[in-house]
Amino acid sequence: MFISNAYAQTATAADPGIMGSLTTFLPLILMFVVMYFLMIRPQQKRQRELKAMMDALTKGDEVVTAGGIVGRVNKVTDAYVTIEVAAGTEIVVQKNAVTTLLPKGTLKAL
Repeated sequence: MFISNAYAQTATAADPGIMGSLTTFLPLILMFVVMYFLMIRPQQKRQRELKAMMDALTKGDEVVTAGGIVGRVNKVTDAYVTIEVAAGTEIVVQKNAVTTLLPKGTLKAL
């Protein structure tokens, strides 16, 4: 009475094919491209710079550690760095704990 009959319709539109699939995934692809250039690439660049700085550490360099300790490098090994933080006071830290290489003469200004 109140319900009318429903009949199946035939497909009138053509198959969207490759263009339909591409436009469906285009926003997702663009999102990954933007994420790569805004997040992943700068992080990789920063890691390369930090590794190059750690490999270039030499005796006499003035550095800051991750804990905020400022000192002068006295000895560099493969995994550890010996830092003089005061006259006659040396500490040994892991090489990856060194975060910043200061310009020469910075310790005298402190």
